[in-house]
Amino acid sequence: MERINRWVYAVAGVLILLLAGLVYAWSILSGPISAEFPQWSKAQLSLTFTIVMGAFCVGCLIAGFLAAKIDPRVLCLCSAALFLGGFFAASRMQSLMELYLSFGVICGLASGLVYNVVMSNISKRFADRQGLISGVLLMGFGISSFLIGKLYQMFTPDAIGAWRSSFLIIGIVACVVLVVCSPFMRRPQTAPPAKSSGRSTAQDVPTGRMLRTPAFWLYYLWAILLSAAGLALVSQASGIAREVGAGVSPGAIATVVGLISIANGVGRVILGSMFDRRGRQTTMMLVNLLFIITAALLIVALRSQSFTLIVIGFVVGGLGYGGVTPTNSAFISARFGQKHYPVNFSCVNTNLMIASFGSTIAGALFDVSQSYFSTYILMLVLAVLGIAVTYGIQVSDRQVGCLVDG
Repeated sequence: MERINRWVYAVAGVLILLLAGLVYAWSILSGPISAEFPQWSKAQLSLTFTIVMGAFCVGCLIAGFLAAKIDPRVLCLCSAALFLGGFFAASRMQSLMELYLSFGVICGLASGLVYNVVMSNISKRFADRQGLISGVLLMGFGISSFLIGKLYQMFTPDAIGAWRSSFLIIGIVACVVLVVCSPFMRRPQTAPPAKSSGRSTAQDVPTGRMLRTPAFWLYYLWAILLSAAGLALVSQASGIAREVGAGVSPGAIATVVGLISIANGVGRVILGSMFDRRGRQTTMMLVNLLFIITAALLIVALRSQSFTLIVIGFVVGGLGYGGVTPTNSAFISARFGQKHYPVNFSCVNTNLMIASFGSTIAGALFDVSQSYFSTYILMLVLAVLGIAVTYGIQVSDRQVGCLVDG
């Protein structure tokens, strides 16, 4: 019965992450804010996204440490309250500091808190399909920015300050959805056994021991590099599209930017499933290659002023970025077990605190060069370094004789 009903819990998890992932819509949400406050630079607005990612990681860690002490349903309700308060405060902000605190800190904490709750509790019901369930859950998180962004543009008038009412509505909707879905976040009583693959079964490795393994830190570095590449693309997507498609309507720009989210969601399922079938090495290498292809496409698009190549580049980049997050979850579960997963998973997710500077650096590079060509080069360099780190993990595994392809 548990195996049949577990997909109901998965659906609730997807709905929650669909709302929790709205912080990734910053590229679209920030447009009307920039119009009301033209004195704020691209780098200053991009810093908001960096703060969101940092607070997101802190929220993940808090949820991880509290997982064994507080009912996950209570943590879900706390996240609902934070979303409501954060968006309410953001809708009334008048300064950068107020924006950083409301949307950046409070909404970021809310997102990270419920993200860990969903991933920790739902993944325990799918010990036999870690890559697949990570991809399915994170699909909701990935496509959130597209759906929220389109609805935001559809219902937000062009008038200066109209975004404030939209922010308030978003906060209310997020709160209601999390409250309604919170009962499905109860801890599972049993979990199906891990799928046999002919490889060693992962041990339940405590966090302290995990942090002493070279493989963890090499993977952590890889996650930083590729997450930074993805966040640089996501945070600057609207500007990248406008740089080539100067005559394209704002609605069409939003749709094209949203393709990153759609491809991101699809990529999370595809590459999460690939982790189950082909293992870590193949999955990580494919992510690296997808980002290299993305950078190449965008460079050619800028040189040729081809908006079609921008669209293709966004789709490929979304697929690549979609492979990072389910690999994080599946790697931690397969390599270090489920017993300490809430805290171990939180640790690997702190990579975003560093990776989020990818968006800030991309914004600063644009301020200096007035072109997004520098963003493409940044993505290319990060992906090439990712290839080196991927091979480094393989070498580390051989040295310690590791047989678990996590």
